[in-house]
Amino acid sequence: MQVRSKAPLRLGLAGGGTDVSPYSDEFGGCVLNATINLYANAFIEENTSDNRVIFKAKDINVTEVIDLNQSIEINGELTLHRAVYKRVMEEFNGGTYIPLIITTMSDAPPGSGLGSSSTMVVAMLEGYRQFLSLPLGEYDIAHLAFEIERKDCALKGGKQDQYAATFGGFNFMEFYNDDRVIVNPLRIRRHIINELESSLVLFFTGRSRDSAQIIEDQMRSIEADDGVRLSAMHDVKQSAYKIKELLFKGNVSGIAKEFLDAWEAKKATSPSITNSLIDEIEETILNAGAVSMKVSGAGGGGFIMIFTDPEKKLDVIRALDSFQGWVQTFQFTTEGAYSWTI
Repeated sequence: MQVRSKAPLRLGLAGGGTDVSPYSDEFGGCVLNATINLYANAFIEENTSDNRVIFKAKDINVTEVIDLNQSIEINGELTLHRAVYKRVMEEFNGGTYIPLIITTMSDAPPGSGLGSSSTMVVAMLEGYRQFLSLPLGEYDIAHLAFEIERKDCALKGGKQDQYAATFGGFNFMEFYNDDRVIVNPLRIRRHIINELESSLVLFFTGRSRDSAQIIEDQMRSIEADDGVRLSAMHDVKQSAYKIKELLFKGNVSGIAKEFLDAWEAKKATSPSITNSLIDEIEETILNAGAVSMKVSGAGGGGFIMIFTDPEKKLDVIRALDSFQGWVQTFQFTTEGAYSWTI
């Protein structure tokens, strides 16, 4: 039997960082995000040759082979692959390790700011759900993905990526203590989505970054803060409410202007959010006619979302030619993680 699965990557439109503990535990966080037609893919098939599990990450050209007669350690380059397999086999297959071949690939590089690592975990879990016929719903898969990353692998980060990849579409998410999450799917009219797509430029800076390190820096800076950075986090949270309202009303130009304030608030939460390259890109695109921008994800690199009048979009794209990254075409999607058997 062979199973294929995929999960969509996401753009963090507003509120990113408020889904991270301890902020979300103490104050409650909220995030507005939307999935796009870039995916993490997983293929699972039985290994009928021997008693080994084989992980193949094609996009980063890494293969790991584990003899199932030995213990499985959560380490190496494919830590997440190991952790997902180990958790599923122990929790849902009675501790019996099945010889499998798991092949994965992502449409975006690691550290891109589109939630690629968490999305890959969701894609693999969705594949195992199909392969083992597991009775797991959307909240179950998203929470399990969160636990595998944050607890089993001890990686710092928030919760939005796992839920975005699982549910898909435009979502307004609320995060509270005790790992309580509420996902509110948003029904956005097609003409509003069309205007958003016409007004957005998605640009990869050419630099990946360690989101876990940036988030840890952000957490430390808030905990050691005199009130300024905590206030900035509150502003980031409020921007999610403002942009959600503007989105419902179809006020895309208002969203673009709100991005300016949201980006300034985001930068004020930690010095790791921006750097000289991002500052240079911002200055260049604003001079070319862009209205606003913000980094998708934790910051520090990866993809940048740029708002511009559609009539000036080509001018902004041409201005970006002076940098080593690339413009990524995309469309918003409505479906979350799904799988099928062949």
